[in-house]
Amino acid sequence: MKLRKVSAASAAVLALALTATACGGDDKDSGSSDGDGKKITIGIKFDQPGLGQKTPDGYEGFDVDVATYVAKKLGYTEDQIEWKESKSADRETMLQRGDVDFIAATYSITPSRQEKVDFAGPYLLAHQDVLVRADDDKIKSPEDLNNAKLCSVTGSTSAQNVKDKLAPKANLQKYPTYSACLNGLQTGAIDALTTDDSILAGYAAQSQFKGKFKLGGFKMTNENYGIGVKKGSDLKNKINDALEAMVADGAWDKAVKDNFGPANYKNEPAPKIGDIKS
Repeated sequence: MKLRKVSAASAAVLALALTATACGGDDKDSGSSDGDGKKITIGIKFDQPGLGQKTPDGYEGFDVDVATYVAKKLGYTEDQIEWKESKSADRETMLQRGDVDFIAATYSITPSRQEKVDFAGPYLLAHQDVLVRADDDKIKSPEDLNNAKLCSVTGSTSAQNVKDKLAPKANLQKYPTYSACLNGLQTGAIDALTTDDSILAGYAAQSQFKGKFKLGGFKMTNENYGIGVKKGSDLKNKINDALEAMVADGAWDKAVKDNFGPANYKNEPAPKIGDIKS
């Protein structure tokens, strides 16, 4: 009887030791950004069809494909990726705090953002445009946005760009997500949704919205999508190498076709690393 008690106690001690060892290993490896850890955390959008969208089956979109390719080149398999939602207003803070290893979330490279974080890329050149209801013939040029209710998301520069440079009388309506803006456009609460043409094309191409919206085709700005990393991170050069490889082996073209093809999106050619169009 005594022997059985000692054996049970020994088993308990052994179990505790194994648990402590396992926990210590997870803490050491988790979140490593050089491919020798157990996971990499990547920020994407969760609500942008064609670019970064969370679905019942997982995550999909052009940014997701680019990020997955980059992660693979860094030494991570798909099941080692932890996806984290990166809303426009939160991106710099998430990188500065170390919440994510990098962000691929329609993240336009701008001088003000470069003061806070570093960027690899660009990996896509988009243009600011507007999405309006298909039966709306009033908005035919950027100037027609004067006195219109114009929506963009908090933290994005799109709507403010229009107001500052093209339509000073535009009535800005800031919503938390593009999906919220889209709902407002459907109901008539807003007149136009402005952001990058790639994002707008993704929304317009969804089966439930086909025929309901149209792109203005204004090409108001150049939006150079980059992959954000923490200031001073050595990931920047590694990601740039991965992006160049993605273009060279045809994976970039395939990702464009897979994600934007249904919307007949007229994309620009793959930009060269460091070539930021003003």
